[in-house]
Amino acid sequence: MTDTTSQFDCVIIGGGVNGTGIAADAAGRGLNVLLCEMNDLASATSSNSSKLIHGGLRYLEYYEFRLVREALAEREVLLGNAPHIMWPLRFRLPHRPHLRPAWMIRAGLFLYDNLAKRKHLKPSFGLKFSKQGPLVHEITRGFEYADGWVDDARLVVLNAMAAQQHGADIRTRTRCIKAERISVDNTPMWRVTLQDTNTQAIDVVLCKALINAAGPWVSKLFPTLDLKAPKQVRLVKGSHIVVPRIHTDPEAYILQNEDNRIVFVIPYEDEFSLIGTTDVEYSGNPSEATISEEEEHYLVDIVNQHFAKKISRGDIVWRYSGVRPLMEDESASASAVTRDYTIETDHPKGSAPLLSIFGGKITTYRKLAEAAVDRLSAYFPKMAAAWTATASLPGGDFKSPETLRQTLAESYAFIPEEVIKRYVRTYGTLSHMILKDVTSLDEMGQCFGHGLYQKEVDYLTNVEWAQTLEDIIWRRTKLGLFLDTNQQQTLQHYLDERQNAGTPNAA
Repeated sequence: MTDTTSQFDCVIIGGGVNGTGIAADAAGRGLNVLLCEMNDLASATSSNSSKLIHGGLRYLEYYEFRLVREALAEREVLLGNAPHIMWPLRFRLPHRPHLRPAWMIRAGLFLYDNLAKRKHLKPSFGLKFSKQGPLVHEITRGFEYADGWVDDARLVVLNAMAAQQHGADIRTRTRCIKAERISVDNTPMWRVTLQDTNTQAIDVVLCKALINAAGPWVSKLFPTLDLKAPKQVRLVKGSHIVVPRIHTDPEAYILQNEDNRIVFVIPYEDEFSLIGTTDVEYSGNPSEATISEEEEHYLVDIVNQHFAKKISRGDIVWRYSGVRPLMEDESASASAVTRDYTIETDHPKGSAPLLSIFGGKITTYRKLAEAAVDRLSAYFPKMAAAWTATASLPGGDFKSPETLRQTLAESYAFIPEEVIKRYVRTYGTLSHMILKDVTSLDEMGQCFGHGLYQKEVDYLTNVEWAQTLEDIIWRRTKLGLFLDTNQQQTLQHYLDERQNAGTPNAA
Protein backbone atom coordinates (compact mmCIF):
# COMPACT_ATOMS: atom_id res chain seq x y z
CA MET A 1 0.00 0.00 0.00
CA THR A 2 1.26 3.45 -0.90
CA ASP A 3 0.08 6.99 -0.42
CA THR A 4 -1.37 6.85 -3.94
CA THR A 5 -3.89 4.13 -3.01
CA SER A 6 -7.35 5.40 -3.93
CA GLN A 7 -9.74 5.93 -1.04
CA PHE A 8 -13.52 5.87 -1.15
CA ASP A 9 -16.33 6.29 1.31
CA CYS A 10 -17.89 3.05 0.06
CA VAL A 11 -17.18 0.30 -2.43
CA ILE A 12 -20.16 -1.57 -3.88
CA ILE A 13 -19.72 -5.08 -5.23
CA GLY A 14 -22.30 -5.96 -7.87
CA GLY A 15 -23.56 -4.12 -10.95
CA GLY A 16 -27.16 -5.28 -10.98
CA VAL A 17 -30.18 -3.15 -10.20
CA ASN A 18 -29.57 -3.15 -6.44
CA GLY A 19 -25.88 -2.31 -6.70
CA THR A 20 -26.31 0.49 -9.23
CA GLY A 21 -29.34 1.80 -7.37
CA ILE A 22 -27.30 2.03 -4.17
CA ALA A 23 -24.42 3.66 -6.06
CA ALA A 24 -26.72 6.34 -7.50
CA ASP A 25 -28.37 7.06 -4.15
CA ALA A 26 -25.10 7.18 -2.21
CA ALA A 27 -23.24 9.30 -4.77
CA GLY A 28 -26.17 11.71 -4.92
CA ARG A 29 -25.93 12.15 -1.15
CA GLY A 30 -22.33 13.22 -1.42
CA LEU A 31 -20.46 9.97 -0.78
CA ASN A 32 -17.37 9.03 -2.77
CA VAL A 33 -18.42 5.75 -4.39
CA LEU A 34 -16.79 2.97 -6.38
CA LEU A 35 -18.88 0.20 -7.94
CA CYS A 36 -17.30 -2.92 -9.40
CA GLU A 37 -19.04 -5.55 -11.53
CA MET A 38 -17.24 -8.70 -12.66
CA ASN A 39 -19.08 -8.81 -16.00
CA ASP A 40 -21.24 -6.28 -17.84
CA LEU A 41 -23.84 -4.20 -16.01
CA ALA A 42 -27.10 -6.16 -15.62
CA SER A 43 -25.44 -9.25 -17.06
CA ALA A 44 -27.18 -11.70 -14.72
CA THR A 45 -30.52 -11.52 -12.89
CA SER A 46 -31.29 -7.89 -13.65
CA SER A 47 -31.51 -8.36 -17.43
CA ASN A 48 -33.37 -11.67 -17.31
CA SER A 49 -36.63 -10.68 -15.64
CA SER A 50 -40.21 -10.53 -16.89
CA LYS A 51 -39.63 -6.80 -17.61
CA LEU A 52 -42.39 -5.72 -15.22
CA ILE A 53 -42.71 -3.16 -12.46
CA HIS A 54 -45.62 -4.51 -10.50
CA GLY A 55 -46.99 -4.94 -7.03
CA GLY A 56 -47.11 -8.70 -7.41
CA LEU A 57 -50.80 -9.60 -7.53
CA ARG A 58 -50.18 -13.24 -6.63
CA TYR A 59 -48.10 -12.28 -3.57
CA LEU A 60 -51.39 -11.35 -1.89
CA GLU A 61 -52.15 -15.08 -1.69
CA TYR A 62 -49.10 -15.42 0.55
CA TYR A 63 -50.19 -12.45 2.73
CA GLU A 64 -47.21 -10.34 1.64
CA PHE A 65 -49.23 -7.15 2.16
CA ARG A 66 -46.31 -4.90 3.15
CA LEU A 67 -44.26 -5.98 0.16
CA VAL A 68 -47.18 -5.48 -2.24
CA ARG A 69 -48.02 -2.05 -0.75
CA GLU A 70 -44.42 -0.89 -1.07
CA ALA A 71 -44.15 -2.25 -4.61
CA LEU A 72 -47.41 -0.60 -5.69
CA ALA A 73 -46.25 2.76 -4.35
CA GLU A 74 -42.86 2.38 -6.02
CA ARG A 75 -44.53 1.48 -9.30
CA GLU A 76 -45.95 5.00 -9.42
CA VAL A 77 -42.61 6.62 -8.51
CA LEU A 78 -40.72 4.74 -11.21
CA LEU A 79 -43.28 5.46 -13.92
CA GLY A 80 -42.80 9.15 -13.20
CA ASN A 81 -39.01 9.08 -13.04
CA ALA A 82 -38.22 7.06 -16.17
CA PRO A 83 -40.98 7.51 -18.79
CA HIS A 84 -38.60 6.49 -21.59
CA ILE A 85 -37.95 2.96 -20.32
CA MET A 86 -41.16 2.40 -18.32
CA TRP A 87 -44.80 2.81 -19.16
CA PRO A 88 -48.25 1.64 -18.00
CA LEU A 89 -49.46 -1.71 -19.29
CA ARG A 90 -52.95 -3.20 -18.97
CA PHE A 91 -53.22 -6.88 -18.02
CA ARG A 92 -56.10 -9.21 -18.81
CA LEU A 93 -56.69 -12.15 -16.50
CA PRO A 94 -58.87 -14.88 -18.06
CA HIS A 95 -61.14 -16.41 -15.42
CA ARG A 96 -60.90 -20.16 -14.90
CA PRO A 97 -63.37 -20.92 -12.08
CA HIS A 98 -61.84 -24.27 -11.07
CA LEU A 99 -58.54 -22.54 -10.27
CA ARG A 100 -59.56 -19.39 -8.39
CA PRO A 101 -63.16 -18.30 -7.72
CA ALA A 102 -64.26 -14.93 -9.04
CA TRP A 103 -64.83 -13.51 -5.54
CA MET A 104 -61.21 -14.21 -4.63
CA ILE A 105 -59.90 -12.46 -7.74
CA ARG A 106 -62.21 -9.48 -7.19
CA ALA A 107 -61.04 -9.20 -3.59
CA GLY A 108 -57.41 -9.38 -4.66
CA LEU A 109 -57.88 -6.73 -7.32
CA PHE A 110 -59.72 -4.48 -4.85
CA LEU A 111 -56.71 -4.65 -2.53
CA TYR A 112 -54.39 -4.16 -5.49
CA ASP A 113 -56.25 -0.99 -6.48
CA ASN A 114 -56.35 0.45 -2.97
CA LEU A 115 -53.25 -0.60 -1.02
CA ALA A 116 -51.39 2.43 -2.44
CA LYS A 117 -52.30 5.63 -4.23
CA ARG A 118 -52.54 5.53 -8.02
CA LYS A 119 -51.50 8.43 -10.22
CA HIS A 120 -50.55 6.93 -13.58
CA LEU A 121 -52.72 3.80 -13.55
CA LYS A 122 -56.48 3.25 -13.84
CA PRO A 123 -58.43 0.80 -11.63
CA SER A 124 -59.36 -2.78 -12.42
CA PHE A 125 -62.67 -4.03 -13.80
CA GLY A 126 -64.41 -7.18 -15.01
CA LEU A 127 -64.86 -7.91 -18.71
CA LYS A 128 -66.36 -10.32 -21.22
CA PHE A 129 -64.28 -11.82 -24.01
CA SER A 130 -65.75 -11.93 -27.51
CA LYS A 131 -65.50 -14.96 -29.73
CA GLN A 132 -63.49 -12.83 -32.15
CA GLY A 133 -60.82 -12.25 -29.51
CA PRO A 134 -57.52 -14.11 -29.19
CA LEU A 135 -58.60 -16.54 -26.44
CA VAL A 136 -60.15 -19.99 -26.86
CA HIS A 137 -63.97 -19.89 -26.97
CA GLU A 138 -64.31 -21.70 -23.63
CA ILE A 139 -62.94 -18.65 -21.82
CA THR A 140 -65.67 -16.01 -21.82
CA ARG A 141 -64.99 -13.82 -18.77
CA GLY A 142 -62.06 -12.23 -17.07
CA PHE A 143 -60.64 -9.18 -15.37
CA GLU A 144 -58.41 -6.30 -16.37
CA TYR A 145 -55.99 -4.32 -14.21
CA ALA A 146 -52.92 -2.12 -14.61
CA ASP A 147 -49.22 -2.53 -13.88
CA GLY A 148 -46.10 -1.33 -15.65
CA TRP A 149 -43.44 -2.46 -18.13
CA VAL A 150 -39.71 -1.75 -17.80
CA ASP A 151 -36.59 -2.26 -19.89
CA ASP A 152 -34.77 -3.95 -17.02
CA ALA A 153 -31.22 -3.85 -18.38
CA ARG A 154 -31.48 -0.18 -19.30
CA LEU A 155 -32.80 0.59 -15.82
CA VAL A 156 -29.49 -0.70 -14.46
CA VAL A 157 -27.39 1.23 -16.96
CA LEU A 158 -29.26 4.47 -16.26
CA ASN A 159 -28.71 4.08 -12.52
CA ALA A 160 -25.01 3.58 -13.18
CA MET A 161 -25.02 6.74 -15.31
CA ALA A 162 -26.80 8.64 -12.54
CA ALA A 163 -24.18 7.46 -10.07
CA GLN A 164 -21.36 8.50 -12.41
CA GLN A 165 -22.95 11.92 -12.94
CA HIS A 166 -22.64 12.38 -9.16
CA GLY A 167 -18.98 11.40 -9.17
CA ALA A 168 -19.08 7.61 -8.74
CA ASP A 169 -16.36 5.44 -10.24
CA ILE A 170 -18.10 2.65 -12.23
CA ARG A 171 -15.84 -0.28 -13.14
CA THR A 172 -17.28 -3.08 -15.24
CA ARG A 173 -15.36 -6.28 -15.99
CA THR A 174 -13.75 -5.81 -12.57
CA ARG A 175 -13.85 -8.57 -9.99
CA CYS A 176 -13.38 -8.23 -6.23
CA ILE A 177 -10.90 -11.00 -5.42
CA LYS A 178 -10.22 -10.07 -1.80
CA ALA A 179 -11.32 -7.64 0.90
CA GLU A 180 -9.94 -7.33 4.41
CA ARG A 181 -10.49 -5.06 7.37
CA ILE A 182 -7.51 -2.91 8.34
CA SER A 183 -6.74 0.29 10.26
CA VAL A 184 -5.22 3.32 8.55
CA ASP A 185 -4.08 6.07 10.93
CA ASN A 186 -6.46 4.64 13.54
CA THR A 187 -9.36 4.78 11.07
CA PRO A 188 -11.17 1.48 10.37
CA MET A 189 -11.05 0.72 6.64
CA TRP A 190 -11.56 -2.03 4.11
CA ARG A 191 -8.68 -2.86 1.78
CA VAL A 192 -10.27 -4.18 -1.41
CA THR A 193 -8.31 -5.96 -4.13
CA LEU A 194 -9.83 -5.63 -7.59
CA GLN A 195 -8.89 -7.39 -10.81
CA ASP A 196 -9.65 -6.22 -14.33
CA THR A 197 -11.00 -9.35 -16.02
CA ASN A 198 -9.87 -8.15 -19.45
CA THR A 199 -6.26 -7.30 -18.64
CA GLN A 200 -5.87 -9.18 -15.31
CA ALA A 201 -4.41 -5.97 -13.85
CA ILE A 202 -4.69 -5.63 -10.07
CA ASP A 203 -5.78 -2.50 -8.22
CA VAL A 204 -6.04 -2.03 -4.47
CA VAL A 205 -8.41 0.56 -3.01
CA LEU A 206 -9.48 1.59 0.47
CA CYS A 207 -12.98 2.36 1.69
CA LYS A 208 -14.76 3.16 4.91
CA ALA A 209 -17.75 0.92 4.14
CA LEU A 210 -18.20 -2.12 1.92
CA ILE A 211 -21.53 -3.11 0.33
CA ASN A 212 -22.16 -6.64 -0.90
CA ALA A 213 -24.83 -6.39 -3.61
CA ALA A 214 -23.65 -9.42 -5.55
CA GLY A 215 -27.14 -10.82 -6.16
CA PRO A 216 -27.00 -14.61 -6.67
CA TRP A 217 -23.39 -14.54 -5.45
CA VAL A 218 -24.13 -12.58 -2.25
CA SER A 219 -23.53 -15.51 0.11
CA LYS A 220 -20.57 -16.86 -1.89
CA LEU A 221 -18.75 -13.54 -1.55
CA PHE A 222 -18.29 -13.93 2.21
CA PRO A 223 -15.33 -16.36 2.03
CA THR A 224 -13.54 -13.67 -0.01
CA LEU A 225 -14.07 -11.41 3.01
CA ASP A 226 -12.97 -14.16 5.42
CA LEU A 227 -16.45 -14.10 6.97
CA LYS A 228 -19.35 -16.51 7.39
CA ALA A 229 -22.51 -15.57 5.52
CA PRO A 230 -25.24 -14.45 7.98
CA LYS A 231 -27.97 -15.66 5.61
CA GLN A 232 -28.32 -17.88 2.59
CA VAL A 233 -30.26 -17.16 -0.56
CA ARG A 234 -32.44 -19.64 -2.36
CA LEU A 235 -31.62 -19.65 -6.06
CA VAL A 236 -34.70 -19.93 -8.25
CA LYS A 237 -34.38 -20.05 -12.03
CA GLY A 238 -36.94 -18.16 -14.05
CA SER A 239 -37.04 -18.79 -17.79
CA HIS A 240 -38.77 -16.94 -20.63
CA ILE A 241 -39.41 -17.52 -24.31
CA VAL A 242 -40.09 -15.02 -27.09
CA VAL A 243 -42.28 -15.95 -30.08
CA PRO A 244 -43.83 -14.00 -32.99
CA ARG A 245 -46.74 -11.90 -31.74
CA ILE A 246 -49.60 -14.18 -30.63
CA HIS A 247 -52.26 -11.48 -30.82
CA THR A 248 -52.59 -7.85 -31.84
CA ASP A 249 -54.19 -6.55 -28.64
CA PRO A 250 -52.14 -3.90 -26.78
CA GLU A 251 -52.82 -5.62 -23.46
CA ALA A 252 -50.72 -8.25 -21.76
CA TYR A 253 -52.30 -11.44 -20.43
CA ILE A 254 -51.77 -13.13 -17.07
CA LEU A 255 -52.59 -16.83 -17.29
CA GLN A 256 -53.49 -19.09 -14.38
CA ASN A 257 -52.19 -22.65 -14.41
CA GLU A 258 -53.21 -25.88 -12.74
CA ASP A 259 -50.11 -25.82 -10.49
CA ASN A 260 -51.33 -22.51 -9.00
CA ARG A 261 -48.62 -20.53 -10.78
CA ILE A 262 -49.17 -17.75 -13.29
CA VAL A 263 -47.54 -16.99 -16.64
CA PHE A 264 -47.41 -13.62 -18.40
CA VAL A 265 -47.85 -13.11 -22.14
CA ILE A 266 -46.56 -9.60 -22.84
CA PRO A 267 -46.42 -7.58 -26.09
CA TYR A 268 -42.70 -7.23 -26.78
CA GLU A 269 -40.71 -5.08 -29.20
CA ASP A 270 -43.82 -4.58 -31.38
CA GLU A 271 -43.49 -7.85 -33.29
CA PHE A 272 -43.20 -10.44 -30.52
CA SER A 273 -44.78 -11.91 -27.39
CA LEU A 274 -42.69 -12.45 -24.26
CA ILE A 275 -43.85 -15.49 -22.27
CA GLY A 276 -42.79 -16.39 -18.73
CA THR A 277 -41.80 -17.17 -16.15
CA THR A 278 -41.01 -20.54 -14.64
CA ASP A 279 -39.89 -21.16 -11.07
CA VAL A 280 -37.29 -23.91 -10.79
CA GLU A 281 -34.86 -24.59 -7.94
CA TYR A 282 -31.29 -23.97 -9.11
CA SER A 283 -27.91 -24.94 -7.69
CA GLY A 284 -25.42 -24.26 -10.49
CA ASN A 285 -23.43 -21.24 -11.59
CA PRO A 286 -25.94 -18.38 -12.02
CA SER A 287 -24.04 -17.22 -15.12
CA GLU A 288 -24.71 -20.54 -16.84
CA ALA A 289 -28.47 -20.83 -16.29
CA THR A 290 -30.36 -21.92 -19.40
CA ILE A 291 -33.93 -22.94 -20.13
CA SER A 292 -34.70 -26.66 -20.22
CA GLU A 293 -36.92 -28.48 -22.74
CA GLU A 294 -39.32 -29.16 -19.87
CA GLU A 295 -39.64 -25.44 -19.15
CA GLU A 296 -40.21 -24.68 -22.83
CA HIS A 297 -42.97 -27.29 -23.01
CA TYR A 298 -44.48 -25.89 -19.80
CA LEU A 299 -44.73 -22.35 -21.17
CA VAL A 300 -45.96 -23.47 -24.60
CA ASP A 301 -48.66 -25.69 -23.06
CA ILE A 302 -50.02 -22.93 -20.83
CA VAL A 303 -50.26 -20.54 -23.78
CA ASN A 304 -52.02 -23.15 -25.92
CA GLN A 305 -54.58 -23.81 -23.17
CA HIS A 306 -55.64 -20.16 -23.37
CA PHE A 307 -55.08 -18.85 -26.90
CA ALA A 308 -56.77 -19.81 -30.14
CA LYS A 309 -53.52 -19.33 -32.04
CA LYS A 310 -51.32 -22.26 -31.09
CA ILE A 311 -47.54 -22.12 -30.76
CA SER A 312 -44.81 -24.74 -30.63
CA ARG A 313 -41.21 -24.85 -29.51
CA GLY A 314 -40.27 -24.29 -33.14
CA ASP A 315 -41.75 -20.79 -32.94
CA ILE A 316 -39.31 -19.67 -30.26
CA VAL A 317 -37.00 -16.94 -31.59
CA TRP A 318 -35.25 -16.18 -28.29
CA ARG A 319 -35.07 -17.72 -24.86
CA TYR A 320 -33.37 -16.59 -21.68
CA SER A 321 -33.06 -17.61 -18.04
CA GLY A 322 -32.19 -15.70 -14.91
CA VAL A 323 -31.48 -16.83 -11.38
CA ARG A 324 -33.32 -14.91 -8.70
CA PRO A 325 -31.54 -14.74 -5.32
CA LEU A 326 -34.55 -15.05 -3.00
CA MET A 327 -34.35 -15.07 0.77
CA GLU A 328 -34.48 -18.59 2.18
CA ASP A 329 -37.77 -18.80 4.11
CA GLU A 330 -38.27 -22.59 4.11
CA SER A 331 -41.20 -22.40 1.68
CA ALA A 332 -42.06 -25.76 0.20
CA SER A 333 -42.19 -24.55 -3.41
CA ALA A 334 -40.00 -22.15 -5.35
CA SER A 335 -42.98 -20.02 -6.39
CA ALA A 336 -43.90 -19.42 -2.74
CA VAL A 337 -40.49 -18.08 -1.69
CA THR A 338 -40.74 -14.46 -0.58
CA ARG A 339 -39.66 -11.68 -2.96
CA ASP A 340 -38.94 -9.42 0.02
CA TYR A 341 -35.45 -8.24 0.92
CA THR A 342 -33.30 -7.73 3.98
CA ILE A 343 -30.15 -5.71 4.63
CA GLU A 344 -27.63 -7.26 7.00
CA THR A 345 -24.97 -5.14 8.73
CA ASP A 346 -21.71 -6.64 10.02
CA HIS A 347 -19.86 -4.09 12.18
CA PRO A 348 -17.65 -5.47 14.94
CA LYS A 349 -16.44 -2.79 17.33
CA GLY A 350 -13.48 -0.87 15.95
CA SER A 351 -13.90 -2.20 12.40
CA ALA A 352 -15.31 -0.89 9.13
CA PRO A 353 -18.93 -1.84 8.35
CA LEU A 354 -20.16 -4.35 5.79
CA LEU A 355 -23.69 -4.13 4.39
CA SER A 356 -25.08 -7.15 2.54
CA ILE A 357 -28.24 -7.21 0.42
CA PHE A 358 -30.35 -10.39 0.42
CA GLY A 359 -33.36 -10.83 -1.88
CA GLY A 360 -35.37 -8.07 -3.50
CA LYS A 361 -37.14 -7.44 -6.79
CA ILE A 362 -36.77 -4.86 -9.55
CA THR A 363 -39.88 -2.89 -8.57
CA THR A 364 -38.55 -2.11 -5.10
CA TYR A 365 -34.91 -1.56 -6.01
CA ARG A 366 -35.05 2.19 -5.31
CA LYS A 367 -36.56 1.73 -1.85
CA LEU A 368 -34.00 -0.97 -1.11
CA ALA A 369 -31.19 1.35 -2.22
CA GLU A 370 -32.55 4.20 -0.12
CA ALA A 371 -32.81 1.95 2.94
CA ALA A 372 -29.27 0.66 2.42
CA VAL A 373 -27.79 4.15 2.16
CA ASP A 374 -29.83 5.24 5.20
CA ARG A 375 -27.93 2.55 7.11
CA LEU A 376 -24.70 4.34 6.18
CA SER A 377 -25.81 7.58 7.83
CA ALA A 378 -24.48 6.35 11.16
CA TYR A 379 -21.00 6.22 9.62
CA PHE A 380 -21.30 9.33 7.44
CA PRO A 381 -23.23 11.87 9.55
CA LYS A 382 -22.68 14.67 7.01
CA MET A 383 -24.37 12.68 4.27
CA ALA A 384 -27.22 14.50 2.50
CA ALA A 385 -30.86 13.42 2.63
CA ALA A 386 -32.52 10.89 0.36
CA TRP A 387 -33.22 12.34 -3.09
CA THR A 388 -34.12 9.71 -5.68
CA ALA A 389 -37.92 9.65 -5.19
CA THR A 390 -38.37 12.80 -7.25
CA ALA A 391 -35.34 12.63 -9.53
CA SER A 392 -35.59 11.61 -13.18
CA LEU A 393 -33.21 8.93 -14.32
CA PRO A 394 -30.86 10.05 -17.13
CA GLY A 395 -32.90 10.67 -20.26
CA GLY A 396 -36.20 10.81 -18.40
CA ASP A 397 -36.54 14.58 -18.20
CA PHE A 398 -39.38 15.11 -20.70
CA LYS A 399 -43.14 15.68 -20.49
CA SER A 400 -44.37 12.86 -22.70
CA PRO A 401 -42.90 10.33 -25.16
CA GLU A 402 -45.01 11.78 -27.97
CA THR A 403 -43.74 15.32 -27.34
CA LEU A 404 -40.14 14.10 -27.32
CA ARG A 405 -40.71 12.10 -30.49
CA GLN A 406 -42.02 15.17 -32.25
CA THR A 407 -39.08 17.26 -31.04
CA LEU A 408 -36.54 14.73 -32.30
CA ALA A 409 -38.39 14.27 -35.59
CA GLU A 410 -38.35 18.01 -36.21
CA SER A 411 -34.72 18.48 -35.17
CA TYR A 412 -33.43 15.43 -37.06
CA ALA A 413 -35.86 15.06 -39.97
CA PHE A 414 -33.38 12.84 -41.84
CA ILE A 415 -33.54 10.09 -39.18
CA PRO A 416 -36.06 7.32 -40.08
CA GLU A 417 -39.28 7.42 -38.07
CA GLU A 418 -38.78 3.93 -36.63
CA VAL A 419 -35.32 4.86 -35.38
CA ILE A 420 -36.68 7.99 -33.68
CA LYS A 421 -39.38 5.88 -32.03
CA ARG A 422 -36.80 3.42 -30.71
CA TYR A 423 -34.53 6.22 -29.47
CA VAL A 424 -37.40 7.75 -27.47
CA ARG A 425 -38.17 4.51 -25.62
CA THR A 426 -34.53 3.55 -25.19
CA TYR A 427 -32.63 6.75 -24.54
CA GLY A 428 -35.19 9.52 -23.97
CA THR A 429 -33.42 12.88 -24.02
CA LEU A 430 -30.06 11.07 -24.10
CA SER A 431 -30.86 10.77 -27.82
CA HIS A 432 -29.39 14.26 -28.18
CA MET A 433 -25.99 12.89 -27.09
CA ILE A 434 -26.09 10.32 -29.89
CA LEU A 435 -27.23 12.86 -32.48
CA LYS A 436 -25.03 15.76 -31.39
CA ASP A 437 -23.61 17.68 -34.39
CA VAL A 438 -25.25 15.24 -36.85
CA THR A 439 -26.79 17.07 -39.83
CA SER A 440 -27.42 14.23 -42.28
CA LEU A 441 -27.98 10.48 -42.34
CA ASP A 442 -24.55 9.98 -43.88
CA GLU A 443 -23.02 11.44 -40.72
CA MET A 444 -24.62 8.64 -38.68
CA GLY A 445 -21.93 6.38 -40.12
CA GLN A 446 -22.18 2.73 -41.05
CA CYS A 447 -25.59 1.08 -40.68
CA PHE A 448 -25.37 -2.41 -39.21
CA GLY A 449 -29.03 -3.15 -39.87
CA HIS A 450 -32.46 -2.29 -38.47
CA GLY A 451 -31.55 1.33 -37.79
CA LEU A 452 -28.41 0.60 -35.75
CA TYR A 453 -25.89 3.18 -36.91
CA GLN A 454 -22.24 3.67 -36.04
CA LYS A 455 -23.08 6.81 -34.04
CA GLU A 456 -25.24 4.79 -31.67
CA VAL A 457 -22.66 2.03 -31.30
CA ASP A 458 -19.94 4.58 -30.53
CA TYR A 459 -22.19 6.23 -27.95
CA LEU A 460 -22.87 2.90 -26.25
CA THR A 461 -19.19 1.99 -26.05
CA ASN A 462 -17.99 5.47 -25.10
CA VAL A 463 -20.71 6.36 -22.59
CA GLU A 464 -22.66 3.28 -21.49
CA TRP A 465 -19.85 0.77 -20.78
CA ALA A 466 -20.79 -1.57 -23.66
CA GLN A 467 -17.88 -3.68 -24.88
CA THR A 468 -19.24 -6.78 -26.59
CA LEU A 469 -21.78 -7.66 -29.22
CA GLU A 470 -24.04 -9.12 -26.53
CA ASP A 471 -23.83 -5.92 -24.47
CA ILE A 472 -25.13 -3.90 -27.41
CA ILE A 473 -27.77 -6.10 -29.05
CA TRP A 474 -29.29 -7.71 -25.94
CA ARG A 475 -28.75 -5.42 -22.95
CA ARG A 476 -28.40 -1.85 -24.28
CA THR A 477 -30.92 -2.61 -27.04
CA LYS A 478 -32.99 -5.64 -28.06
CA LEU A 479 -31.83 -5.55 -31.67
CA GLY A 480 -30.62 -9.13 -31.38
CA LEU A 481 -34.21 -10.03 -32.23
CA PHE A 482 -33.86 -8.36 -35.62
CA LEU A 483 -30.21 -8.48 -36.78
CA ASP A 484 -29.35 -11.55 -38.82
CA THR A 485 -26.11 -13.51 -38.52
CA ASN A 486 -24.27 -11.51 -41.20
CA GLN A 487 -25.29 -8.20 -39.65
CA GLN A 488 -24.15 -9.36 -36.22
CA GLN A 489 -20.83 -10.50 -37.67
CA THR A 490 -20.36 -7.10 -39.32
CA LEU A 491 -21.02 -5.37 -35.99
CA GLN A 492 -18.62 -7.75 -34.24
CA HIS A 493 -15.93 -6.89 -36.81
CA TYR A 494 -16.45 -3.18 -36.13
CA LEU A 495 -16.16 -3.71 -32.37
CA ASP A 496 -12.96 -5.74 -32.89
CA GLU A 497 -11.49 -2.92 -34.98
CA ARG A 498 -12.33 -0.40 -32.26
CA GLN A 499 -10.71 -2.57 -29.62
CA ASN A 500 -7.59 -3.15 -31.72
CA ALA A 501 -7.33 0.59 -32.33
CA GLY A 502 -7.42 1.15 -28.57
CA THR A 503 -10.59 3.24 -28.64
CA PRO A 504 -11.54 3.79 -24.98
CA ASN A 505 -14.82 2.57 -23.48
CA ALA A 506 -16.91 4.41 -20.90
CA ALA A 507 -14.87 5.64 -17.96
